[in-house]
Amino acid sequence: MREKRLSFKEALNTVLRTGVSSPPPTQRVVRFPTFAMGQHPGVDLTKALRLAAELEDEELARKLTLGK
Repeated sequence: MREKRLSFKEALNTVLRTGVSSPPPTQRVVRFPTFAMGQHPGVDLTKALRLAAELEDEELARKLTLGK
């Protein structure tokens, strides 16, 4: 900025104008691998948060009985 004798505001505006006026970059298609994990009987995955809370409660109860 000092070399070109621009204020911060002028430099920022120049950068923003350049970014807005340039064509958007081409987008790449990103693909992530998926894996079949199967289903476990008795586990309803639609209630995953409830399951996680129940597992956490069981672990806390186990630690309390051990005195940790």
